[in-house]
Amino acid sequence: MKSKRSKVIEFFERYLLLKNRSFMTKLIVFASLLIIIPVSSVGIISYQYSAAELEEEVRQSSHQVIEQVESHIEYYLQDFEITSLQIINSPEVNQFLQMDTLENQHSQFIKESLRDYLETQEYSRADISNITVLSDHGLVIDTLGTENYYPASNMKEEYWYSAVPYQSRTMLVSRTVKLKDKEQPVISLVRRLYNPKTIEPVGMLVIDINFRRIEEIAKKVTVSKNGIFFILDAKGHYVYHPDFSKLGKKAERNLNANWPSEESGSMVLKNEQRDFITYTQSQNLGWTFFTAVSYWDLTEGIRHIGQAISWTIVISLLIAYLLGSGFATSLIRPIRRLQHFMKEVETGNLNGRVVVESKDEIGQLSASFNHLVCKLSHLIEEVYFSKLREIEMSLKQKEIELKMLQSQMNPHFLYNSLETIRGMALEENQEHIATMSSMLGKLLRYNLKNNSATVTLEEEMKFCEMYLQIQSFRFEDRFEHTWDIPQWARNLQVVKFSLQPIVENCYVHSIGCNVRKITINIAAFRSSKTSIVVQISDNGVGIPDNTVKEITKKMEQMTTSNNGMNIGIINVHQRIRNLFGSEYGVSIESNKGVGTTVKLHMPILEDESEGGLDEKDFVSRR
Repeated sequence: MKSKRSKVIEFFERYLLLKNRSFMTKLIVFASLLIIIPVSSVGIISYQYSAAELEEEVRQSSHQVIEQVESHIEYYLQDFEITSLQIINSPEVNQFLQMDTLENQHSQFIKESLRDYLETQEYSRADISNITVLSDHGLVIDTLGTENYYPASNMKEEYWYSAVPYQSRTMLVSRTVKLKDKEQPVISLVRRLYNPKTIEPVGMLVIDINFRRIEEIAKKVTVSKNGIFFILDAKGHYVYHPDFSKLGKKAERNLNANWPSEESGSMVLKNEQRDFITYTQSQNLGWTFFTAVSYWDLTEGIRHIGQAISWTIVISLLIAYLLGSGFATSLIRPIRRLQHFMKEVETGNLNGRVVVESKDEIGQLSASFNHLVCKLSHLIEEVYFSKLREIEMSLKQKEIELKMLQSQMNPHFLYNSLETIRGMALEENQEHIATMSSMLGKLLRYNLKNNSATVTLEEEMKFCEMYLQIQSFRFEDRFEHTWDIPQWARNLQVVKFSLQPIVENCYVHSIGCNVRKITINIAAFRSSKTSIVVQISDNGVGIPDNTVKEITKKMEQMTTSNNGMNIGIINVHQRIRNLFGSEYGVSIESNKGVGTTVKLHMPILEDESEGGLDEKDFVSRR
């Protein structure tokens, strides 16, 4: 959970707060956001509000236009309904409907009389193309006569014929009248005819009305430059459409699928153009009047608003970028100058100073940094000269120690001299002199052949043993020594010439006025899993407390005694610390009249030619 939360915080800081971006980038981005968000919000709200208002205005305007067109067409067609009533109530039509055949002369006269009457009615109105009276017995009278190339009897096969209502109600359908040289689309007002005596339906009256007047009305409908006006009947057939080839045909499937259930309203048709449809239904005619406007045309004004808003945002961003760049540059220039100077300080150049141009926060920061660099420069100079003095003192100290350590005869000369003495002693049968010379030679040879800073404890024991044997010639039975070195410790690495200087101090400082026999014990044990202690102790007169404190102080200060005393112990201590670290070295414990114990603390370093140590060899000793 914490890991997921940290990732979210990291994402927020990195991509939203621009954590690792430059200050210039942050200023420009945030300034742009301060422009984009308000302008975009206002633009989107204005765009949506304008689009809704414009769409509502188009809807209301279309409704008003359709309602006006509907009223005009209803009034217009009601006149034809009156004309149809006049025709069916005329004597000529009644006589015609009572005829059975047209074979006798009287019937022929009735036919001609009816034709003349119908032609008179047709001539009275220019918008009537044809009037047809059709009886159920197959008798047909129309005003076109021989000009009609569509047999009237074929009307019975059309979709609307069987749907003509009874009870003397009219029906309006779209048809096409076929003439000699053309086809003329018409609206046919259809009405059933009844026998005046039997009141039985015996025929059909069809008044074909051309689209001259309806076209005039439709052309006054100006929805948009590409909008259209059309009419569908109750069955979904086109009654009127600017494309006359669609008249009488079924409307498109997507229009029928979204056939309006309300008397009026609007919808967006899901076709290629996404037409915005406004409609209203006429209860008197049974028709539905439509206006269709391409949604692209409808939203043209909205697009202009959107373009204006977009250009406003772009221009605002450009102005914000220019102003923000100038403002950011004025802020960032002193910061970059300060950053450049900081890099110079990192490389060690403390001579330069930042130019302070203002008294604001950045100017105060620059001034404070200049003051800091000035102080740092003085401190570095002080430390530098202090270090030089310290190094100079250390070199002088090392020079003194070197002179003290090297104030001895040349080892090669001594070795050759000792060999000569040994040869002379053998010639004179002086075995003890020869033995002593041999041991001194071996000591010198050990010094010459091994240039390493460390040796095994076994080698250091052999070297110390030879020194003890030489001292036994001098002090005879006044001294004795014992070894308590476990086998596991003999292959460990120790500092070269670390035992002999300590043992030598036992001979020098342990005798005093004491007449008892002095015992020197050399032991080794572990102080921890990683360190070893080599302990040299004697039961001599001991060392005064003030002397122990002085030696301990000089060991801590890593200095030698001015009078040359105890230089061996301090030298061993310095070499151990130089080789192994400050946690190792020499410690002294002494009790007056009881004896002295010197401990050499060193790490456990095995000789690479030997194996490791087992836990069973670990022995802790105090």
